[in-house]
Order: sequence, then structure tokens, then C-alpha cells
Amino acid sequence: MKVTVVGAGKYGSTTVQRIAESGLADEVVMTDIVEGLPQGLALDMMQSRPIEGFETRVVGTNTYAETAGSDICVVTAGLPRKPGMSRMDLLEVNAKIIKDVAKNFCPASPDAVVIVVTNPLDEMTHLFRDASGFPHQRVMGQAGMLDTARFEHFVAEELGISPLQVEAITLGSHGETMVPVPSQVKVAGKPLTEVADDATIEQLVQRTRDGGAEIVALLKTGSAYYAPSSAAAAMVEAVAGDKDEVMPVCAWLTGQYGIDGVYLGVPAKLGAGGVKEIVELPLTDAEVSALRGAGNAVREKCADLSKLGD
Repeated sequence: MKVTVVGAGKYGSTTVQRIAESGLADEVVMTDIVEGLPQGLALDMMQSRPIEGFETRVVGTNTYAETAGSDICVVTAGLPRKPGMSRMDLLEVNAKIIKDVAKNFCPASPDAVVIVVTNPLDEMTHLFRDASGFPHQRVMGQAGMLDTARFEHFVAEELGISPLQVEAITLGSHGETMVPVPSQVKVAGKPLTEVADDATIEQLVQRTRDGGAEIVALLKTGSAYYAPSSAAAAMVEAVAGDKDEVMPVCAWLTGQYGIDGVYLGVPAKLGAGGVKEIVELPLTDAEVSALRGAGNAVREKCADLSKLGD
């Protein structure tokens, strides 16, 4: 099993570390445009192998030659939004990066499953699929796993219990039209609605939507990468191990939940070959409505992609 991670920033390099230490792959290739950065990080990780007890080889490179024959690719490359930069500005900058990654990576790894994490997530996943020509099921985005983990954390902290006792799911877009799903939350086996009042639940939902922004505000520079890299590595594990595990991911919809022809965060069964099936949960009418609203919002934003030049 060979995995490529594009981008050697904190998100990318921590994802490489998690994948390598888990023993999911025989080799992990980390590529980045900054000379020496991926090579130095790879050498450092390789030297940790005798201590951590893993055998996965980590290769750092500034080209795509070493990525040939990859089974899975995680795309973290891209710029974060900066003060004064509009969403359209970010879209244009990162669209160029995503197209470049697709052009350079895909020809030598034509059967790879691709997990996009570059923001704006839903649009960049859509763009990578179009630029690569890969089947929709082999291109997905990572957002729901992260947002769900944040939701579970906030519920656990609010109720003073272990996060391992909380089961939750977050759907929709990665951003303002995120759809945390309270009706599906279980706390030690009980519905969330039985152990928390409506005001508390709404507060938890809103904090989940603002989860990334809260961390950015605290850090002052940079953004989250520990939880995001855990989410990406979990998706890699599901695909690499052909686990048929149901996870919330940004996947292509073909009529599920009454939504068609858009990438959106939904529960999906992941295994070899990528997304095997979209799972339709028994959501409330309000949750379905919010999910469809998120789908419409993403569809409108994806229309902006057609306005961008190559």
C-alpha cells in the first residue's frame, strides 16, 4: 500500500506521521514545493521508527515522480484565507493549486482514491474531480469526520462525560451551512434530547460550526491540524483496509436526500475504491431541509469555478 500526501505543512506532515505510525502503508510519500522541507521532515520521521516501532518508509520530495503508483492520495496543499481576502480570492488561488496537483499526480496513479482537504472544501473536491476525470466515487473530501469529532468533544465537555460515550454525526457543507444532526446524537446510549435542553443543544451546534474559527482565533497564526489529521488518517485507514466503514465525508450525491449532482457532506460507506454507498439516515424534516439548503449553497459556489481561468 502506497499513500501520497500533497503538502508538508502542519496538517500534511502530521497526517503523514499518523499514517506511518499506524502501519497502514508500506510507503508514504510527502511532496511539497518548498525545497528541503518534506525531505527534512521525512528523515526526522524515519529516525523515529526504532522508537515508535513502525516500518513504514517515509519519502520526502519536491516532485511527483516518487508518487507514481499510489493507492491513496491526501491533498492538503493550498493557502488559508488571510485578512482582507475574499472567499472568491481564496477560491481562485487554491483552484490553481488543485488543478496543478491533479495534472501532476493523476497520470502516474490512475487508480488512486483521492481525499481532498483543501479549502473551500466542497468546491475544491468538485474541482479535483473535474480536473482529474476520475470516477466520482474515487474523489471525496474530508470535513464531516472532523466536524463530527468536534461535535462529540463539545457534547462530552458540556455533560462532563468521556468523549468515547458520545456518538454523533455532522453533515452538510464545511462552513456556514454545516448541519450537525442532534437527532442522531447518542450520549451513553441515550438520545441527546433526553439529557440536554434545546438551548444547550443549539449552543453545542453553533460551537461546532465555529470550531475551526475558535482555534484560529486562539492560535493567532495558523489553524487546526491535530484533529484534522486524525480525521484524514481515519479515512485513509477505511479505504486501505477495505473496511466498509460508514463515515461522514464530502461525497457526490445522485438523488440521495433529494439532492443531485453536487459534492456534500453525507454518511458514506468507505472501502477499497473509495465511496461504496451513500447512507440515508432517518433525519428530521428540519435536518433534511438544512442539508438540501447546504447542497444548494455549494452548487451556487461551484458555479464560480466556471468563471475562473486556467
